[in-house]
Amino acid sequence: MSSPTDKNLTVPSRHRGPVELRRGLAEGSTADQHLLDTRSPGDFTSTDPWRVLRIQAEFVEGFGALANIGPAVSVFGSARTKPGSAFYEMGVEVGRRLVAAGFAVITGGGPGSMEAANKGAVEAKGLSVGLGIELPFEQGMNQWVDLGVNFRYFFARKTMFVKYAQGFIVLPGGLGTLDELFEAMVLVQTHKVTSFPIVLIGREFWGPMVDWIKNTLVADGLVSEGDLNIISVVDTPEEAVQRLAEGV
Repeated sequence: MSSPTDKNLTVPSRHRGPVELRRGLAEGSTADQHLLDTRSPGDFTSTDPWRVLRIQAEFVEGFGALANIGPAVSVFGSARTKPGSAFYEMGVEVGRRLVAAGFAVITGGGPGSMEAANKGAVEAKGLSVGLGIELPFEQGMNQWVDLGVNFRYFFARKTMFVKYAQGFIVLPGGLGTLDELFEAMVLVQTHKVTSFPIVLIGREFWGPMVDWIKNTLVADGLVSEGDLNIISVVDTPEEAVQRLAEGV
């Protein structure tokens, strides 16, 4: 059987509303898709009440698509990570080890570290989930996603990352990665979620940030010293998955 890395490989897929199914999950009949948006600028569809309905629909679709994925872990990291780089291979190993530990893998569905974790999950014959977002520079769902859900709104997407995951593993990344990391830390700090381990991989990368939190925020009384216990920093995928499993 050809590997998904083959350039000319066409991956079987089908859409169910905003849900995209690939490989084995793509089997079955295709449901009719009804586009509810109209192009008239003065229409009800351009008003806030209509947006509320679209937001509601995103939550309903997300809940319906992800309700039965089983234990899962959300993996974050840069979309700019290059295939073959150390961080990319680290992401692949994270995906493999999470599946071996009994978890589905959830990512943002994009390229870079997200693609790497999805790839590792597929290679380990586990469930690979992608939660995409509409962006001006969107590159689409990566080819290693088996179950994909595309969102218009960041807050609906973020809810899914937390609701259907038992914890986060965070690879080196930029603003989007930091956004997810700090939001998760706040949810744990405020007890909005419980028993939710957050593991960062790469002491060299994350160390300066942790030092800043300790030496500036904690020192100035803006953050409690115990809040540093919300996160764990490790160097290898093996340590990350082990630390996460211990914290679940």
